[in-house]
Amino acid sequence: MDLRGKNAIVTGGSRGIGKAIALELAKNGANVLVNYTSNKAAAEATVKEMESYNVKAYAVQCNVTKSDDVKNMIKIAEENFETIDILVNNAGITKDNLLLRMKEEDWQQVMEVNLNGVFLCTKAVIRKMMKQKSGKIINISSVVGITGNAGQANYSASKAGVIGFTKSVAKEVATKNINVNAIAPGFIDTDMTAVLSEDIKNELIENIPLRRYGQPEDVAKLVLFLSSDFSNYITGQIISVDGGMAI
Repeated sequence: MDLRGKNAIVTGGSRGIGKAIALELAKNGANVLVNYTSNKAAAEATVKEMESYNVKAYAVQCNVTKSDDVKNMIKIAEENFETIDILVNNAGITKDNLLLRMKEEDWQQVMEVNLNGVFLCTKAVIRKMMKQKSGKIINISSVVGITGNAGQANYSASKAGVIGFTKSVAKEVATKNINVNAIAPGFIDTDMTAVLSEDIKNELIENIPLRRYGQPEDVAKLVLFLSSDFSNYITGQIISVDGGMAI
């Protein structure tokens, strides 16, 4: 899929799924800006990998929960890119616990990053996309936003919110030739799942029809498709990449 001449922003793009997405877009010709919150070294390493594909690549420090940070990130993108063609809202965190033990700040922080961050980043680019009369917005939700999961009331609620947000914004901007879709990954082999015990991992795999974890590249390849012209008649959809977990 040829994305040459396209410009993308990937939030949380320095590691895990976000890094895989950024590299996949760059590999197929897109110029990419990634944001990071604190790990500058990881973000710069991702930029170097992207540059090996002969594209423009940038890393910008940005806390997606802060409006001024987001506006500054978009300003930098506009200074370096003539257009903003692709936005991937990937930044996310977990603060898992049973509801009775969950601290209010853990609920609030997860909602701020996972849901409010999507709102702020989307709002910051949508006007430019509307003027262009084109754009692709891909929001990374989660299978637990569909099914729920014990011990993840905050995370599940935030990702379910992303689904509702995606469908609503898709309806608002469809006449401006902007596609808004979401991906709901299942259990993907990343830093987030690496901390789980082997017993928990084995139990989870029993609930996955394909009997294995997904890889970040599995999500990245779907982002590539949704970023391309092949998906021009797809909007407002929630597509699971979960090995059949949500069947």
